[in-house]
Amino acid sequence: MLNKYPWWKNTVVILLIAIGFLYAMPNLYGEDPAVQVSGTRGAQVELAQLDKIRQHLTEQSIDFRSVAFEDGLALVRLRNDADQLKVKSLLHDMLGDDYIVALNLAPATPGWLDAIGAGPLKLGLDLRGGVHFLMEVDMDAAISKAQEGMIQDFRSDLREEKLRYAGVRSVGDAVVVRFRDEATLEKAISFLDRKYSEYQFTNESQGDQFSLSARMTEAKLKETREYALQQNITIIRNRVNELGVAEPQVQRQGADRIVVQLPGVQDTARAKEILGATATLEFRMVNTDADMRAAAAGRVPPGSQLAKRADGSPVVLRNQVILTGDHIVGAQSGFDEYSRPQVNISLDSQGGSKMAAFTKDNVGQSMATLFIEYKPTGKKDADGKTLLERQEEVINVATIQSRLGRSFRITGIDSPSEAQNLALLLRAGALIAPIQIVEERTVGPSLGQDNIDQGFLAIVVGLLALLIFMPLYYRKFGLVANIALIANVGVIIGVMSMIPGATLTLPGMAGIVLTVGMAVDANVLIFERIREELADGRSPQQAIHYGYSNALSTISDANITTFITALILFAIGTGAVKGFAVTLAIGIATSMFTAIIGTRVIVNWVWGGKKIDKLSI
Repeated sequence: MLNKYPWWKNTVVILLIAIGFLYAMPNLYGEDPAVQVSGTRGAQVELAQLDKIRQHLTEQSIDFRSVAFEDGLALVRLRNDADQLKVKSLLHDMLGDDYIVALNLAPATPGWLDAIGAGPLKLGLDLRGGVHFLMEVDMDAAISKAQEGMIQDFRSDLREEKLRYAGVRSVGDAVVVRFRDEATLEKAISFLDRKYSEYQFTNESQGDQFSLSARMTEAKLKETREYALQQNITIIRNRVNELGVAEPQVQRQGADRIVVQLPGVQDTARAKEILGATATLEFRMVNTDADMRAAAAGRVPPGSQLAKRADGSPVVLRNQVILTGDHIVGAQSGFDEYSRPQVNISLDSQGGSKMAAFTKDNVGQSMATLFIEYKPTGKKDADGKTLLERQEEVINVATIQSRLGRSFRITGIDSPSEAQNLALLLRAGALIAPIQIVEERTVGPSLGQDNIDQGFLAIVVGLLALLIFMPLYYRKFGLVANIALIANVGVIIGVMSMIPGATLTLPGMAGIVLTVGMAVDANVLIFERIREELADGRSPQQAIHYGYSNALSTISDANITTFITALILFAIGTGAVKGFAVTLAIGIATSMFTAIIGTRVIVNWVWGGKKIDKLSI
């Protein structure tokens, strides 16, 4: 029988549309203005603090909805925006600098929708409000770090080849290796030149001073800078994930800059603390033969340096680095058998091999864990860039009891909060080169709300114009198209709410408007084809059947080419372009479903299988 779907097909179509609307429902409930409280440097807010917050707000006659733990944070939900800034100020004064008090917008989704994983659309920075950072990578530090690696590699390789050298040090943009005789120098140049093709080796001997210099080629310098930028982007993404920010944007800008956008974050303190921290570890041997009094007075033995513990006590470390934090792949805070805070470290295979090889030959020796961090000095250079200062602190000194492998622990940490913060930074990764924030902007929620209101108005006006036009021009079939249009918008919002990585931006709202128009195009093609079939003398049932089947190929061709364009925009675009591509691709898929299959279900139900003489089209 023409124009009849089996019951199961009708059920599937209705069920899919119903699921789309179900997952779009959380967007109707909006968000509560809220203030979140979290501890600094990884500290947790205790249950007792919640009672103090409730009591303090009650004493100040603040009408709040709730004070509770949500997603690991203390969240105060308020009834209006006017109280938000007031409560933030009150809680900051009450809790002090040990806690971070930040503005937030908390979804007001009912519990039964939460239970099925339904939540509101994630909004981008232009709609949600939040913070924008422009960060610059210190490429000079990246090159210097690469040179330090060269020094360590040259020392190890020359020892393995039994080529004795008098010293290896960095001089400007080169690494200089000194030898005691010319024969060893010639062998070293030949050996290193074969192994390191990305470096330029030059014999710089003068008189009885035999030395060679190694400089990176232009290709190697470019590769080093690119690696530093890409690795920093990856590590910053990891750190943003640790912050728990919904749908952050981390992308490259130019040769040495990174743009970070954190929607919904209004207080930048915690974000700056985690994103800008250039924390890493170095494992060094302790020079136990050094005279501590002489070292404290500035007389440090050759090949060693003076470092300090948190309490200020001096420790003399050998310059040779056993292992760096680059090899750390996992870090978890915990407690040792005496309930003291510790961090459990996991290394990659290369790091595990290095640690095992070194500790095997140094059982009984003392090894120190050196924590390194770059912090702003408050001074600027001639170009206006903030100068960074390297700060070092010996976390612990331990005696190597046995051969270590890929897993071991760091003890001697002052507090559980410091252990948590150290584990977070190491787990997220050590920045390859220091970064500094050169631009910082905060987009307020009110500005984002204006964008939402204007974008929503554009969608409503466009939709209303179509809802009026279609019944006037296509009569009852126009009403069918209107039902499909409304279903299409609901399903788009539902699908975007379900996809974890989807974020609605202002260009994304433009994509929704565009797909609404494209959905109408599909119905127009179908309805015009039905009219043509009727004009050719076919019966109403045949006109409906051939109208849908003959128009399908044309609609598919047009939508597939647009879908391919959306995929290309998503692949090569960034920021606003990518947001537009996401909604366009989803809108094309949903409009094909509602405009063709959805309307066919309604048309079959109203007109299919019946004897009719005329269609209202």
